Amino acid sequence: MSVDANGAPALKIEKLRKTYSNGFLALDGVSLEVEGGKFFGLLGPNGAGKTTLINGVVSLARPDSGSVEVFGKDAFREFREARRMIGVSPQEVNLDKFLTVEETLLFHAGYYGVPKKKARERAEELLERFELVGKRGQRTNMLSGGLKRRVLFARALMHDPKVLFLDEPTAGVDVELRYKLWGYIRELNRGGMTILLTTHYLEEAEALCEEIALINGGTIAAQGSSEDLKERYEARNVEEVYMKVIGHDLHG
Repeated sequence: MSVDANGAPALKIEKLRKTYSNGFLALDGVSLEVEGGKFFGLLGPNGAGKTTLINGVVSLARPDSGSVEVFGKDAFREFREARRMIGVSPQEVNLDKFLTVEETLLFHAGYYGVPKKKARERAEELLERFELVGKRGQRTNMLSGGLKRRVLFARALMHDPKVLFLDEPTAGVDVELRYKLWGYIRELNRGGMTILLTTHYLEEAEALCEEIALINGGTIAAQGSSEDLKERYEARNVEEVYMKVIGHDLHG
């Protein structure tokens, strides 16, 4: 499943620029194309532009110039249609502390216009999938970090998106949960969902992603499958590619 019915890629980003009010150039003409059904990794140091790129696509940070299309829909002119096709599990935990786990999911579904009956069925399915059934009535602020991550994941999937953005989805979770989340993500991708992952864990990108783009200083420094990149940069693994392309530590 490489493209949708009208032949458009899942994500087409062209010459995206974004300068913040303090003068920081976060995106310097980024162009990127992600085919439908792909598992795509976006790697780069802090401040490289990863989160700004995601925020630009979902209109949380309006770019200064450039264009974004989601399965052929203009992300700015056809905002509603484009945004409906995207699910986001953000890096920052942004759950409403006054809502329970179940209310969080149902509220999100309502925001996207999912009919109530369908929303309840979907919530039930996701509570089960993410092992949250026993926590459904608990307020989100009472949850551990790992459980909050699972709720963010489930919430992102409530409106049945075609494209899923995962911004550092396993940050701060233990190894066991990380591997469990990998399993969920792989399953979604096998079901045809396009996934765009940003991560600090290079072994995560190597294990999961079919294609990888390295972003640094607001520009795409290299792109290709992990095999292509390893061959091109004569590297044994993605970490070595990263060191050669970016030239400094991922946490830098």
